Amino acid sequence: MGVRQLVLILRAHRWLGLAVLGGVVALSLGISALIPKQYSATATVVVDAKNDPLSTSVYSDQDFSGYLGTQVDIAASERVAKRVVAALKLDEVPEFKQRWRKSTDGHGDFEAWLAQILLKKLSVKPSPQSNVIDITIKWPDAKAAATLANTFAQAYIDINVALRVELAKQYAVWFEERSRALRADLKAKQKALSDFENQSGIVVTDERLDIENARLNELSTQLVTIQGERQNSQSRQRQTGGNDDAIPEVLQNPLIVSLKADLSKAEAKQKDLEARLGRSHPDYLSAEAEVNSISAHVARESKQIISSLGDTTRVNERREHDISAALEAQKKRVLELKHQRDEANVLQSDVATAQRNLDAVTQRLAQSNLEGATQQTNIALLTTATEPPTYSTPNYPLVMLLSVALGSFLAIASTLALELSDQRVHTDDEALALIGVPIIGQIRLAAASS
Repeated sequence: MGVRQLVLILRAHRWLGLAVLGGVVALSLGISALIPKQYSATATVVVDAKNDPLSTSVYSDQDFSGYLGTQVDIAASERVAKRVVAALKLDEVPEFKQRWRKSTDGHGDFEAWLAQILLKKLSVKPSPQSNVIDITIKWPDAKAAATLANTFAQAYIDINVALRVELAKQYAVWFEERSRALRADLKAKQKALSDFENQSGIVVTDERLDIENARLNELSTQLVTIQGERQNSQSRQRQTGGNDDAIPEVLQNPLIVSLKADLSKAEAKQKDLEARLGRSHPDYLSAEAEVNSISAHVARESKQIISSLGDTTRVNERREHDISAALEAQKKRVLELKHQRDEANVLQSDVATAQRNLDAVTQRLAQSNLEGATQQTNIALLTTATEPPTYSTPNYPLVMLLSVALGSFLAIASTLALELSDQRVHTDDEALALIGVPIIGQIRLAAASS
């Protein structure tokens, strides 16, 4: 079906279409006139959680959107509605009591029933681009609508404060109990640390371990030194091999050097006397006795030096043994002190952890007590609702527009339905499509003459 054919159909049945359109519009306006008039009043509040002086939370945009949604749910809650009922004393209005008895036969909670009636008239919507919440009430009376909207806004603010105070008091009770437990735990850990310090005789902050480490290092140095001296004396003692003159101590001894010089002179004198006087001469014998005496003296002094080297080695060995024993004892002492220091550090760490936990809980307890005592909130009334000059429903322009749209649709549908039930040919095109041959002429009916 083409547009031209549709227009022709509508023209052919125009009176039916106009009748349907007029009937729909008249019916819509009639029904709208029977609907009681409703007046809309809006109060707005602003929510600013980011500037809450009692909160340490920092909200992201997504988190704050969820927070704002929570506030919308609170504003539209039954608890807020019940507070409005109590503030305006709506439960004392006889009309509401009669309606409640009629609808519930007097069963149930009258205050809750009133709250649900108010919630059905309530609309709470957040602004999409700001932190503002619109609280709108539709009511048959303009003044009552404004009063209800303002009361809802104030009740929402009061309930928000009450919720904060209630939660803060609950948190304060829990933090108080937790604080007592942590305080007892801290005292127990402090006592354990004190008992350990008294028992071990050390303090976590003392410097005894540093002193003992210094002594250990000193003993280690002494041991290395005495080991070197002992090895040196043993080496010199082994170098003798029966040749006392090969030992540096013997060669460098002043007395032996002097005696050897005297011995050289005496031997030279002996040889001279032997050459001049012979071995039987008393002077030669005296010179020989002097040489033997000096040689014996040199031998005695050399043996004493050799003996002293052995004594030095034995002394060094004893000193090495003593220092080694002292070093082992000092190592055990240092290890014991380190173990005690580690245990003390663990106890000290437990005390510090308990103190931090107590400080954190004490801080939260103080904050909860402060929030429980405050009557401030981060929600403020932005604009109050005023008495609307005209009603908001029924909206006659909107009803007219919708009724015209619906009536037009029904008019077109009815004319098409009538056309489908009427099989007569109205146009040349319909005839051509029906019989399939060209039309060569038309006979029109002339109007009957009077």
